[in-house]
Amino acid sequence: MRPVSGRVEVLTFKQGLLSKVAHDLLLQVERFEVLTDGTRVEARFELGSLGVEGVMRDGVFDPHGLSEGDRRDIVGNIQNKILHTKEHPTARLVARAERTGSGFRLKGDLSLAGQTRDIEIDVRAEAGRWRGQVELVPTRWGIEPFKALLGAIKLQDRVVVRFDLEAFEP
Repeated sequence: MRPVSGRVEVLTFKQGLLSKVAHDLLLQVERFEVLTDGTRVEARFELGSLGVEGVMRDGVFDPHGLSEGDRRDIVGNIQNKILHTKEHPTARLVARAERTGSGFRLKGDLSLAGQTRDIEIDVRAEAGRWRGQVELVPTRWGIEPFKALLGAIKLQDRVVVRFDLEAFEP
């Protein structure tokens, strides 16, 4: 197994009566490890390393849309109220890579918040990189969407995980 480097991002989406005052967020997993032997892929994501990169406005990234205090509050909510990172500090993916026309498909299991569920992820080859995204439904892993102001602001029951990794040969 050899390590693979790159970038992993998480997008969250707001909803609710007061969603206009909330933000869609772009988060980055700052510490993760992806290992592969070309067929088997094992990845470990340190959930306590999730950082707030900024907000998304109509699909456009704004790195200055939050104060430092807002960023700290968001990270605290993620760690303590959503993912409970003291009890479940990592997410883990174990999958097999199957070659497809434009890349490959990962089929395996994702362990998150103490629960393991099956997952499939399509990966495409672009400019010497492996790129893709997968939409997760947090309640599949027992993670309830965050709510504030008695539910007037809340997160949708979906997140998108995007990745851009150095290419490896499956």
